[in-house]
Amino acid sequence: MLGNTILAALKIFAGIRSESLAVIGDGIDTSVDVLIAVMTLVVAKVISRPADAGHPWGHGRAETVATALLSFALFFAGAQLMLNSANQLIFGMRPGAQHRDVPGRLALIVTIISIIGKIILAWSQYLFGKKADSPMLKANAKNMSGDVVISAGVLTGLLLSTLTGYGLIDSVAALLVGIWVIKAAVEIFMEANAELMDGGSGKEFYRAVFEAVHSVPGAGNPHRTRMRRVAGFWDIDLDIEVDPTLTILEAHAIAFEVERAIKDRVEAVYDIMVHVEPAGNYETEGYGLHEASLGEGSRTD
Repeated sequence: MLGNTILAALKIFAGIRSESLAVIGDGIDTSVDVLIAVMTLVVAKVISRPADAGHPWGHGRAETVATALLSFALFFAGAQLMLNSANQLIFGMRPGAQHRDVPGRLALIVTIISIIGKIILAWSQYLFGKKADSPMLKANAKNMSGDVVISAGVLTGLLLSTLTGYGLIDSVAALLVGIWVIKAAVEIFMEANAELMDGGSGKEFYRAVFEAVHSVPGAGNPHRTRMRRVAGFWDIDLDIEVDPTLTILEAHAIAFEVERAIKDRVEAVYDIMVHVEPAGNYETEGYGLHEASLGEGSRTD
């Protein structure tokens, strides 16, 4: 938060002094990163609360909701920058339009500082996001990696403006920055939306669950399997079949071993619900996945 605040203030100040819309837009984008940092702190406090009567599943979805809100903030910033840049280009290229001055050296210096600072911040966010398996921190790292590209584009525009003496190149750079920001916003929203819709688990995770079931003697035909992310942790539901002549205690012991086997193969498991059914009574369900859903056939051992 501190690093982005310093970079945002420098870029907005330099952009205003140098009359560079691209640098100002880059500063606005970095200001959104400050908002992200504040949001991350708030969300971390919310998701640390234990489950209660109003939220029996816990408060982990707060991170996903915050990530979606982040995408909207990014989209708005990118769209605003695009509109302002397009306006300058349209009116700046008209006959008799006032000539735009080339941005000053201050904008160049601050943009170079921004690139170095963003590389450091993106790297740190990626490491912490991977360690905590946090979608929001990973999204933030992705956003900051995009910021490096944005600042590099701004720097290219500034250099071209300086070399050619044509100030509108800065507006072109600002327009491209806006497009990049919108692209990043859409990608982040799609990832958050997949989690909100309990999707995007990936076949490899379901495959690991099915392999875990088949590794336990007496457990077979895993079906109606569902996996969803909650603040970086997995919530897993599945049905298995066992010998119908087993006692409840014996069937429960098999289900317990299935849970243990899944946790050995899938990291960061929040909860597992294993429902036991008598073998031979399987019927096609309208939800959840069976091994056949992965296109690899099915097993009944």
